[in-house]
Amino acid sequence: MLDTEQNSPVLPPEIDRRRTFAIISHPDAGKTTLTEKFLLYGGAIQMAGQVRAKGQARNTRSDFMQMEKDRGISVSASAMSFEFRNFWFNLVDTPGHSDFSEDTYRTLTAVDAAVMVIDGAKGIESQTRKLFEVCRMRDMPILTFCNKMDRESRDTFEIIDEIQENLAIDVCPASWPIGVGRDFLGCYDLLNDRLELMDRADRNVVGESVEINGLDDPKLAEHVPAELLEQFLEEVEMARELMPSFDHQAFLDGTLTPIWFGSAINSFGVQELMDGIGNFGPKPQVRPADTRPIAPDEPKVTGFVFKVQANMDPKHRDRIAFVRLCSGHFRRGMKLTHVRTKKPMAIASPMLFLASDRELAEEAWAGDIIGIPNHGQLRIGDALTEGEQLRFAGIPSFAPELLQSVRSTDPMKAKHLDKALNQFAEEGAAKLFKPVIGAGWVIGVVGALQFEVLASRIELEYGIPVRFEPSQFTSARWLTGPQEDVDKFIDINKGHMALDHDGDPVFMTRLQWDIDRVERDYPALSLSATKEILS
Repeated sequence: MLDTEQNSPVLPPEIDRRRTFAIISHPDAGKTTLTEKFLLYGGAIQMAGQVRAKGQARNTRSDFMQMEKDRGISVSASAMSFEFRNFWFNLVDTPGHSDFSEDTYRTLTAVDAAVMVIDGAKGIESQTRKLFEVCRMRDMPILTFCNKMDRESRDTFEIIDEIQENLAIDVCPASWPIGVGRDFLGCYDLLNDRLELMDRADRNVVGESVEINGLDDPKLAEHVPAELLEQFLEEVEMARELMPSFDHQAFLDGTLTPIWFGSAINSFGVQELMDGIGNFGPKPQVRPADTRPIAPDEPKVTGFVFKVQANMDPKHRDRIAFVRLCSGHFRRGMKLTHVRTKKPMAIASPMLFLASDRELAEEAWAGDIIGIPNHGQLRIGDALTEGEQLRFAGIPSFAPELLQSVRSTDPMKAKHLDKALNQFAEEGAAKLFKPVIGAGWVIGVVGALQFEVLASRIELEYGIPVRFEPSQFTSARWLTGPQEDVDKFIDINKGHMALDHDGDPVFMTRLQWDIDRVERDYPALSLSATKEILS
């Protein structure tokens, strides 16, 4: 039996109600605040922490690293699971800062949809565009939330036009704002004919909701001042003429995004967005693997590691692999095959997360994200199955944009530094390169802030003060080709060669000329800025 709208088998009820999604945005668009309110309405927390608050109130639930708490930014993807109405949400809050974009790219391989948060005053910003492009490459359904409408914002049509032109996607308004800035009263829910009024008195309270019988209902005039009502009616009439109506299949295909307007900090528009995720968001999807596609309703459990996080709880020196379940009904204590090593693993203490809080997962279903404590066996890209030898495709690793050498300022702790660096490489927090000639390590990252995070974590978690210093190299490329040609090339170019954490050869360069020379003189070899992580 097929669900014709999604053209997929009818799923068991527990899988059918799963919604697994990431939140993406430019820094400061309000993504972490929106995450807090999701948790609040899901009943997972009693009071939302405020990112800009002072002292303890700053410690938002989805930010658990000390640096995140100090700076008020997210630098690591956090997974959270909670119930909302009849749905089970698996939400991944991703770093907005571009220096941590690789963590976000990997996270997008583990979810079925994305919520794109934009600032009503700033519109589409550079990081939003980059992350959106990754979603488009995967044909991922996207829901848009235009935040901060209670502040001075741009014209609503201008915001929608910018999304359509910059991101080449159709936009369908799911709600329409009434007033902006100080005059912002609330929104009209175009999908359900409801007037939603914002409560400015209490930021954790949902405002009044008024059932409306169409836009000519006299009840509108009772709640909206005449001048705002006239402008609102004109705008909605234009919007309905100029913009497409909501088409569920176009949304699932990734060619249309519904947009909600609101103010996350004032708890406004958040529940309507959550209803949209539940009612329209995709159920767990078929996942590509090297041998065949994996359907969520298959009885046998499969899953893959998309993130590894060490020392979430510094007291316990723990190491958690975040696993996206792709099929089956998982139960605590199951033995799963670790495909890379072909060894069985008994999953005795699987975790469900509420940011830094966790609880034992007695069971989980396709679509869920669970944490598996381990001592280094599990790496990013690893597959876990009930015996089938398969590998999930499409988890990217990107060439670093900044390279530095690293050394401990305490020579007695050099061996401990090796252990720390290997751990961070396995987490995907940095690229680790061992030069073929010479001692020491070269560390590669996407953005400069990552060096600060690494230095902070190495000192906090391992007690090793370190210094990062400029490297003679400026970029790194993975080297592939016929083995004989690769070996010959490495032998001739030892001064430029290194091995990455997996033992794969990497060509270290100082100038673009180095790359051009290899491409010209060694046509059988290829230098790549990306590497697909396979289990």
